[in-house]
Amino acid sequence: MIRVTRQMKVMLKGTAIAAMPLFFMHCGGNRPVPDTADSSGFASIFNGKNLDGWDGDTVYWRVENGILTGEITPEKPLSRNTFIIWKGGQPADFELKTQFRMTADGNSGINYRSEVVPGEPHTLRGYQADIDAARRYLGQNYDEYARTTLAYRGQRVTVPASDVNLKAGIKNNAWAPVQVTGTLGSDASLKSVYRPDEWNEYRVVAKGSKLQHFVNGTLLSEVTDEDTLHRKLKGWLGLQVHAGPPMKVEFRDILLKQ
Repeated sequence: MIRVTRQMKVMLKGTAIAAMPLFFMHCGGNRPVPDTADSSGFASIFNGKNLDGWDGDTVYWRVENGILTGEITPEKPLSRNTFIIWKGGQPADFELKTQFRMTADGNSGINYRSEVVPGEPHTLRGYQADIDAARRYLGQNYDEYARTTLAYRGQRVTVPASDVNLKAGIKNNAWAPVQVTGTLGSDASLKSVYRPDEWNEYRVVAKGSKLQHFVNGTLLSEVTDEDTLHRKLKGWLGLQVHAGPPMKVEFRDILLKQ
């Protein structure tokens, strides 16, 4: 971390405002990541140097300037979603914080309480905190390769107990038994919290059956999952590169509290 002294503050005060974003973007990409838990109980799970502790397809994942980077290029297209999976355990109740940035065509997500799909070593099935630069899906809760959409952005929902099988319960790419119990704000206001081409913070909170997704401090979706047949109470954490056109997604400061 670059620490600003009193002398530097005086110098910066006289700097043109327009130059400040460039200063902070340059510094932010190369700052070291702490290796131990801080006073609030968060611990870094990405060392900022290499992919130690993570398992992913290095065709699409790399560490660049201290940043965990996923990228699709014209030379290396992707036809199926791929994940880089944290191998440090399978968290149950936890809070995860990270900063992310993506290009205009970016499509990604944070999977949690997930399982590896048999025969697909870098594919996860389970809850996903959605991320996309177009803000079509940003913040929603999507049950990847399972019940599909559990909560759209702006929804507070309960998923009731059910004996419905997956095929019968999915309607229009959403889980039909879901009950919407409240709203979190207008779609326009919730979309506006995302800052294109800049660093944004994603926070995922999973406690028991309650799952919350925050972007830049704003709650975008909340699920209470009482579906004991299909829900998961612990599992793998992973970051996604979504199949599609060329794009890049970046993550830094990946912090976990259990």
